[in-house]
Amino acid sequence: MLTLYGFDVSNYYNMIKLAMALKGIEYKTVMTYPNQTPEYLAICPTGKVPALQTEHGVLVESNVILEYLDEIEPSVPLLSGNAFERARIRELSKMVELYIELPARRCHHEAFWGVPVADVTKKEVKRALYVGIQSLARAASFSPYLAGDKLSAADIMFYYSADLAAGVAKKLYDIDLLAEAPGAKELMKKMSELPEAQQINADKKAAQPAFNAYLAKAFGKA
Repeated sequence: MLTLYGFDVSNYYNMIKLAMALKGIEYKTVMTYPNQTPEYLAICPTGKVPALQTEHGVLVESNVILEYLDEIEPSVPLLSGNAFERARIRELSKMVELYIELPARRCHHEAFWGVPVADVTKKEVKRALYVGIQSLARAASFSPYLAGDKLSAADIMFYYSADLAAGVAKKLYDIDLLAEAPGAKELMKKMSELPEAQQINADKKAAQPAFNAYLAKAFGKA
């Protein structure tokens, strides 16, 4: 059986959870915060989460894990269509990760945890988020999903990235980020109505107090 390492507040961890829920894949979980202990580095070379233990070894990086899950359980495909259509899904996933999720992450500390970020960083992030969401608006179809009429890995990446990026944009800049991409809010709503996503959100809510305590200790506020 597959074993998933991570924690229920992590958006990347939840991407994998949603994919496995949609596919009906059984797995075990090991609650793990990112760490550099020898024990965890022996499992995951980066010390990050998620990490997926398979019968052949461990996989890290969420986009790689999503593709692996599609290969071992193709009955509910997240990368479907011909070669070009599958490439488009990968392209959209990468755009979300590089131009929306990762820039916003640079300001998570201040937006969500009250730990100040340098002004120059906030200016860079503001510009990057505008460019990123507008680029995605041009590239994606939002009809109703990013790549067309079928839910794909790109939508999972978007759902668990855009909410955090929108939170950063609203908190730090008073910007409605999703308004920059017509159809984005409707897609977020559609994804949030999935029973599997609702269960994951309930798990996240239940895990939040423990994660807050972990962060308080990490930031010296405990």
